[in-house]
Amino acid sequence: MSDESQIDIPQSFVALYLAPGRQKPSLQRAELAGRYELCEDMAQMLTETARQMEFSLGITEADVLARCLQGLRVEPAVVTKAESTWVITRLAELLNWPAPADAG
Repeated sequence: MSDESQIDIPQSFVALYLAPGRQKPSLQRAELAGRYELCEDMAQMLTETARQMEFSLGITEADVLARCLQGLRVEPAVVTKAESTWVITRLAELLNWPAPADAG
């Protein structure tokens, strides 16, 4: 059994790759797992940066998340628009902050 088959990909991430009315993601399992790991790692990495931004800049949690989202979307982007929204939502979850109202 490969390592990839042991990765538990959350349904919220799988949903990014489901076409309306479909149940099978548009990516192969290995590629989907790789994209998920990249996005999860980014959210984990951003936790300390986000905390520092809130403290040093004296801005709200929502503003921190908005700035992080903007940073993820700078070209050349490493993640897709949908993935960037997922990363920010996951970041909020990791920090126990309210999820952004509109990260789209």
